[in-house]
Amino acid sequence: MKRANIEECVLAWIAEGVDAPADEKRFDELALALFRHQYEHGEAYQRLCAAENRNPSNVEHWTEIPSVPTGAFKRARLATFPVEREVRTFRSSGSSSAERGELHLDTLELYDASLLATFGAYICCASDPLRFLVLAPSSRDAPESSLSYMFDRAGHEFGRGAPSFYIDAGGWDAEQTIADLEKLAEPAAVVGTAFSFVHLLDELASREIRLALPEGSRVMETGGFKGRSRELSRAELHASIEAGLGVPVSRIVNQYGMCELASQFYEATLRTGEPTHAKSVPPWVRTRVLDPATFTDVSPGETGVLVHYDLANTGSVLAVQTSDLGRRLDSGFEMLGRLAGAEERGCSIAADALLGSR
Repeated sequence: MKRANIEECVLAWIAEGVDAPADEKRFDELALALFRHQYEHGEAYQRLCAAENRNPSNVEHWTEIPSVPTGAFKRARLATFPVEREVRTFRSSGSSSAERGELHLDTLELYDASLLATFGAYICCASDPLRFLVLAPSSRDAPESSLSYMFDRAGHEFGRGAPSFYIDAGGWDAEQTIADLEKLAEPAAVVGTAFSFVHLLDELASREIRLALPEGSRVMETGGFKGRSRELSRAELHASIEAGLGVPVSRIVNQYGMCELASQFYEATLRTGEPTHAKSVPPWVRTRVLDPATFTDVSPGETGVLVHYDLANTGSVLAVQTSDLGRRLDSGFEMLGRLAGAEERGCSIAADALLGSR
């Protein structure tokens, strides 16, 4: 099956939405076809597969497809197309290493389709547009940031008017952020990195301001809870957001995404009305939880390393091995931190460094 045919099938699946059947047979057939394409057209990936003695002739199920550690995205160009066809490159941010992981794209069609399908299902949708207030740079100011691209793309697709961005190369505009929040008269989506919210809440506390955003507003935070200055728990952050912005925890969603993946993972809190730690997995993605020593699946409920298989990653590699720990739940998976010794990285740390008030 040619890449164009695979992409047509994946796009059709994404168009069915996040509630489409998981369909193991469908996933297996597409994953194996995509693995063959990526093996044949990805020189760096082919070398990794050879080291594991894996190739399309002896891989019979998607779980046998070799995964690529995120660290490899810093050291090799993991793309299945020539450099001259590249239309976008996303780079990881906030690393304790000078090296940055890269996702090379020759098309944004699948990336956009997956992004909009999941954001529209778990945060807000075009039929109910909201004002977007973004505690992150725009994609114009941060063209290499996949997070900024997501906020820009979703804000223009689902927002009431153009999204408002409050961080740029000059830092964070605290005055404008607080002024806009104070005068909100209709529901809004306030989105950004976890530590951008910490800075906002600290600033509100220093001014003795407690806001009550209009009913129907929601918050989406992402990027982890560890900054350069301090670390806090998810529960602490969400409780502080509820107290400082007046948005109940039942309307606060944590999102998990990676530069190396085309798809993202969201909590279903806004869909169910009940806070949850479980990240929902779209039908076109699979997530395994593996023992870091044996790389075999752990039992349900046990902790292991997360490995994601994303069919929307057609131009690079579909199987990505993270340094993130988690456990499988009936409704998805739960994030449990980082593998011991893994480098600090993530958009939240980058934002923490940027967020000096003007």
